[in-house]
Amino acid sequence: MKCILELKGIFKNYGKLPVLGGIDLKLFESDAVAIVGPSGCGKTTLLRVIANLEKPDSGLINRFYNRLGFVFQEDRLIPWYNVRKNLELVCDDERKIQRTLQRVGLAGFEHYKPGQLSGGMKQRLNFARALIVEPELLLLDEPFRSLDTPTKIRLINDLSVLLENMNIGYVLVTHDMREALSLAKRIYIMRGRPAKFVHHIELRNKMDFFDPSFLQLEKTILSHMEDAEAFQ
Repeated sequence: MKCILELKGIFKNYGKLPVLGGIDLKLFESDAVAIVGPSGCGKTTLLRVIANLEKPDSGLINRFYNRLGFVFQEDRLIPWYNVRKNLELVCDDERKIQRTLQRVGLAGFEHYKPGQLSGGMKQRLNFARALIVEPELLLLDEPFRSLDTPTKIRLINDLSVLLENMNIGYVLVTHDMREALSLAKRIYIMRGRPAKFVHHIELRNKMDFFDPSFLQLEKTILSHMEDAEAFQ
């Protein structure tokens, strides 16, 4: 399987504040990876380093992908543009626009402005904007945090199927264990100041949101996070 990204010994400080303390990670095409950890531990910084929006202070990054998609935490939609025009800012290919809207479940909403969309539909538009470039690697920065539980479950299920069908590798960062277990096959637990990977879990398959074994795996992940904090 082709490697699309390799990080070796990534360190990052903001002034005197240490953020990343030696991150190693290798990603492959069609990979499904989640990075979990508490808010403020450096997960978003790591994504920004991967996307080349931030430069590490030291370490090696090998990028073997040509196209990258990024779904940010904040809503970056242009409020006075409708759905179609928001996508035209990224791609002016009409066929790709229509195909992408169909894929994310927004066909028929081309002329709606963001203010006329529900929270879940706005997030579908955010996904559409990232997916329309047909990325080889997709970065997801806590994309479900503002959604209610029913909307979140529906969107996670749809996104999981969509990314698998499109053969896209992705990295999700979140502090929600159920999001990680629903979307990832590899979960890395991040903790500390500076942050490191303190444990990782390999799953055979992504899990259904209502799988009975969810609670036990959540407990396992949380115990590793607590053990890591005890030694900080």
